[in-house]
Amino acid sequence: MDIALAEAAGAAARGEVPVGAVVVADGAVIARAGNRTRELNDVTAHAEILAIREAASRLAAERLTECDLYVTLEPCTMCASAISFARVRRLYFAAPDPKGGGVEHGVRFYAAPTCHHAPEVYSGIGEAAAAQLLRDFFAGRRG
Repeated sequence: MDIALAEAAGAAARGEVPVGAVVVADGAVIARAGNRTRELNDVTAHAEILAIREAASRLAAERLTECDLYVTLEPCTMCASAISFARVRRLYFAAPDPKGGGVEHGVRFYAAPTCHHAPEVYSGIGEAAAAQLLRDFFAGRRG
């Protein structure tokens, strides 16, 4: 999660919402990303999506069945869906997102009967640090 937090800090430094993601396979980091929606003018350029794309490219596989994803914020519904379609084995996320989350909040994508694959989900890992990054970022935007 420390690497995901570093990616989130990098995103904040670029003026992006500070979210970072890391894909791990066999104990090794194979992909890492921070949000780049503004930089790329791409609403789908969330950290999770970018990390999944990089991991799939490196593994030359569309499915990441032996991979785990670490992300600093509860994935939105779009990202939860991509995680499901990629067949990620485990999802670890730091801070909950009551307004935009799609895993434990909102639509709770993995509990939907139309969800074909639900990863194991572990939340709250590194929550304090991730939440502080987000608070600091948005306080700077408002102030």
